[in-house]
Amino acid sequence: MVTEIIENYLKAIYELQRKYQSVPTNALAESLSIAPASVTGMIKKLAENGFLTYTPYRGVELTPEGMEKALKVIRVHRLAELYMVKMLGVPWDKVHEEAEKWEHVLSEELEERIEALLGYPKWCPHGSPIPSREGKVEYVKSFPLTELAAGISAVIAEVDDRNPELLRYLGELGLIPGEEIELVEIAPFDSLFRIKQGESQIDIGKEAASKILVTVIVE
Repeated sequence: MVTEIIENYLKAIYELQRKYQSVPTNALAESLSIAPASVTGMIKKLAENGFLTYTPYRGVELTPEGMEKALKVIRVHRLAELYMVKMLGVPWDKVHEEAEKWEHVLSEELEERIEALLGYPKWCPHGSPIPSREGKVEYVKSFPLTELAAGISAVIAEVDDRNPELLRYLGELGLIPGEEIELVEIAPFDSLFRIKQGESQIDIGKEAASKILVTVIVE
């Protein structure tokens, strides 16, 4: 039986695999806010059940079965987030925590009804792709705003959805997926990123900028 704890592990590993080819156990422990020793014990059990492969001192990787189950949870989570924003009017900074509950209990029938009601969307409110029922994921090529060169225009593709205060802050500034921006300059000492959006300019700190993923506009 796949429990809520197992689903949380598989989801966390999948998300970390965007950064690591083989996910270090310390990175997984930090993501789940669990002691490294406890994580090691759990991943050994998941490996025995065929959900992942574990190589000591190297890390873990999802097997096809683990990947399938992780994408199922992520699909429900992101559909739930979009449903709450679009249909219930819940602010985008409050839906992540609620979706954490929905992802473990929503039936396939309700999942499909919500998807149809929303018009078979491809992206959640924070810009993350919604996996299809077949497990296909359409990621766009993006990178942190902190890696954008001054004078270059880009489109916000995705923002980190795990910090409600950050989401509220970015929402108030209008820095949301789909918005076109230009990085004007980076202050050399306090690492402030000056962004041009339309006719206005905004200064944000390096930490906030690192949580915004962008794609360069190709003319």
